[in-house]
Amino acid sequence: QVQFVESGGGLVEPGGSLRLSCAASGIIFREYTMGWYRQEPGKQRELVATINRGENTYYVDSVKGRFTISRDNAKNTTYLQMNSLKPEDTALYYCNAFNLPRMYWGQGTQVTVSS
Repeated sequence: QVQFVESGGGLVEPGGSLRLSCAASGIIFREYTMGWYRQEPGKQRELVATINRGENTYYVDSVKGRFTISRDNAKNTTYLQMNSLKPEDTALYYCNAFNLPRMYWGQGTQVTVSS
């Protein structure tokens, strides 16, 4: 059974930091590209960052220089370090794993940036 356990979301003031974690089970983690997406109410889900098997990374322009995605294959876990958070980063953040044709999603963790 494939399962993702996400954690690390919460309420933070503008300029603050959070670290999201996504622990995967039921997949051969090292073979998957891992990603983080986010979704605001009434809007489409947006890709935030990805890290592939070779640890090459991609970031959407709006988070470049502020967010860092990483992975620990020994722990089957991917992370998203978020610094200098802005109110517009407020969203439900989802972990994603894909190794086509297979794709899996986590349940989401809420990040709220507000003073």
